[in-house]
Amino acid sequence: MALLELKNVYKIYGDLHALDDVNLTVDEGEWVAIMGPSGSGKSTLMNIIGCMDKPTRGQVLLDGKDIANESSRGLTDIRRDKIGLIFQQFHLINYLTALENVMVAQYYHSMPDEKEAMEALKRVGLGDRAKHLPSQLSGGEQQRVCVARALINHPELILADEPTGNLDETNEKIVLDLFRQLHDEGTTLIVVTHDAEVGASAQRVITLEYGKVTSSHGDTSFGKAARKDVV
Repeated sequence: MALLELKNVYKIYGDLHALDDVNLTVDEGEWVAIMGPSGSGKSTLMNIIGCMDKPTRGQVLLDGKDIANESSRGLTDIRRDKIGLIFQQFHLINYLTALENVMVAQYYHSMPDEKEAMEALKRVGLGDRAKHLPSQLSGGEQQRVCVARALINHPELILADEPTGNLDETNEKIVLDLFRQLHDEGTTLIVVTHDAEVGASAQRVITLEYGKVTSSHGDTSFGKAARKDVV
């Protein structure tokens, strides 16, 4: 069953077509990597899927609901309730501990629960670092805090933008292993990346060039044939 569908999506800035008639479907439980050169439209696509921007025209169906024409407040609510975001730059609050950074996400969603936040940190291997500030954590540990924060509200979709871009090989492996665990549990993952190893870990790789989907290849865990979301 499709969790996300983009139908004839454009994002236009003056004469620039950052996205040019993009059609794309992502099923529940699927792990998709979005790749392409700089300027291909990856970040623009992520912003639209992540409810941080709206298309110039076209439909964006998330869980069957067209979010393309939602108000800014509506997009905020959808992002809060349905999407877990992981960024390359971490965006942790410097004066809050790892535990408190995870609890901030709970605060905006419902109610902070220290025990649940601690369990999320333990899941990513940081139970013993819960009281540390971001400045006291390595880059890999900070990214794992971001993963815990993204998971805490049980989102339908995890959307990650270059999640290993600032990590060394050891920490990249740790984060990819966490993604594999999430995928095995049925979480839907969309990862925007330049990293060929990250792309190879996904079920399906979608390539963007000049705002267009130029290729889509890979099999889903449900035994479906390789998709062809090609424009």
